[in-house]
Amino acid sequence: MMKKKNIKNIVVAITGAIIVVLGLSSMVITNRNEYTLIREFGKVSKVIEHEGLSFKIPFIQTANTIPRQTLIYDLEPSDVITKDKKTMISDSYVLWKVSDPLKFAQSLNSSLTNAESRIDTSVYNATKNIISSMSQDEVISSRAGELADKVVEGVSVNLAQYGVEVLSFETKRLDLPQDNKEAVYERMISERNNIAATYTAEGEAEAKVIRNTTDKETAIMLSDAEMQAEILEAEGEAEYMRILSKAYADEKRTEFYSYVRSLDALKESLKGDNKTVVLPADSPIAEIFSGH
Repeated sequence: MMKKKNIKNIVVAITGAIIVVLGLSSMVITNRNEYTLIREFGKVSKVIEHEGLSFKIPFIQTANTIPRQTLIYDLEPSDVITKDKKTMISDSYVLWKVSDPLKFAQSLNSSLTNAESRIDTSVYNATKNIISSMSQDEVISSRAGELADKVVEGVSVNLAQYGVEVLSFETKRLDLPQDNKEAVYERMISERNNIAATYTAEGEAEAKVIRNTTDKETAIMLSDAEMQAEILEAEGEAEYMRILSKAYADEKRTEFYSYVRSLDALKESLKGDNKTVVLPADSPIAEIFSGH
């Protein structure tokens, strides 16, 4: 009896262990930054895109993961030729991700190395083709935005078949070979100086036209003002003569105005340090003091 009981306990223990093993081997945990592929006899039967706990059939189905976060691939520096047959060195990297895990698994066998190889070839070809359609000056002046947009656009269609998406293309260095860098920079500086000189000459010519126009308008305005002043002065003198003539025409006022004018004349003669006036007896001014 004791022996049978021991055998039964062993069977129960083994059965429990098998259940635990089967339970553990059927569980699949998917993290936030990954996809889980469920394979059945090597073929993908299910893609788990949400994080958490899932289940598979033990011993029949297997699980492997693919990263779903943004990845970086650094390309090797390479020579590229511009439209005007100038050599430049391109050193860049791309940010990419797995956009379709099923296509990624089927076409690249879930291999990041295979994906990077496709990215390397595709990005290099796109960069080479785009730069070959641009002059060296155009490449240098548009390295920040236009070139990157064209490269991403050029590789997107090609890599989509592999379930790969390039998010951005970033240039670390897009430079000239060391042996002709200085000559090219000197030529570019000379061209910029010529452009600056042209702008300066055009500005000076325009400024001269403006100054001449302003001087002409100022001369006209001054001439008009002087003419208007002369007219006003003449009108004032005419009005003065009219008033004076009217005053002398009245016998009652003639004597008074003669008296006032004589005082004004005397006042004018007493300016300065000499305050002595010598007048003949018949002078109109002397008559003021004599009462005649």
